[in-house]
Amino acid sequence: LFYPLQLPHVFVNCVEYFTSRLLLEEILIQLQSCSKTEQTSRVPCDTFNDFVRLFKQAIARQELQDQTLYIVLDRAEQLREMEANILPAFLRLQELTDRNVTVVLLSEIVWELFRPNIGCFEPLVLYFPDYSIGHLQKILSQNHPPEYSADFYAAYINILLGVFYMACRDLKELQHLAVLNFSKYCEPVVRGEANERDTRKLWKNIEPHLKRAMQTVYLREISSSQWEHLQCDDGEPVQLKGLSAHTHVELPYYSKFLLIAAYLASYNPARTDKRFFLKHHGKIRKTNFMKKHEKTSNHLLGPKPFPLDRLLAILYSIVDNRVVPTANIFSQITSLVTLQLLSMVGHNDQLDGPRYKCTVSLDFIRAIAR
Repeated sequence: LFYPLQLPHVFVNCVEYFTSRLLLEEILIQLQSCSKTEQTSRVPCDTFNDFVRLFKQAIARQELQDQTLYIVLDRAEQLREMEANILPAFLRLQELTDRNVTVVLLSEIVWELFRPNIGCFEPLVLYFPDYSIGHLQKILSQNHPPEYSADFYAAYINILLGVFYMACRDLKELQHLAVLNFSKYCEPVVRGEANERDTRKLWKNIEPHLKRAMQTVYLREISSSQWEHLQCDDGEPVQLKGLSAHTHVELPYYSKFLLIAAYLASYNPARTDKRFFLKHHGKIRKTNFMKKHEKTSNHLLGPKPFPLDRLLAILYSIVDNRVVPTANIFSQITSLVTLQLLSMVGHNDQLDGPRYKCTVSLDFIRAIAR
């Protein structure tokens, strides 16, 4: 959109430029490159104060005072890993620089998950809906290999979306699946057993492989080369070492951490929390004595109930950023109980707090922890 309208802009991926210094310097470099006559050079920029000063100079040098400059930060949730003042400063960049500049934050997670606790200017939030099946068909069909006709590849994309659309609407994941399975779709044509218009034979050939790929959508349990090696096997269909369909449940951000914390609380004794979740837990006394039941694996004994306070304490220790105990956290615990991923036990005593037990398997926890 910026290129056809010839709008001055800067586009930076926050994953590629993962520190505040790299990010600020890249913005200044791209701003310098707006001029074809001026040679770009890296300018040291250690603090945001330096960035504001250099930004004003660059705007004046490029004669952009009367235009709106757009700074687009892709994967903006990575700003949480930088200094605490970076995100609030970007949201007030127009005020700090007294220039006509607009900062656009692109992210796949909601604003509430990376809003800074110190407070900041609230941005205008725009939600983009998922692509419809017609849009996905049109976008994916543009990547057809030159050795095959556009109609042949469009028919393949139509089959692919018919299988995966209900389970996956992520464009990048569908592009990955399209590239991964196209060689299998072409096999009857390459061997001379069918032509490009014989869709029935082509569908019969690829149907079992698409169903097999359905087991590992998003998981990446094997590499692309390993997947192609499995596709070349002519024997019985190989069942991938995957997870059950139950593990493909989509959970909110903090619900995943709550479920992981609940699993740790259910299968680890409470006396080990200090050793596992504290950095400075002191010296551990070594004893040769061990009770008989302690030699048994906790997974064989089953999940143990735990109080709410212990669940929250483990949650705070495994989440990198600070978690505020809001009503949203407690409502997600209730949702996990409703989904039967957690079960409430021993809640008859009004004096004691609620106690829970984790009901999911280790494979389920491994899937959501990826």
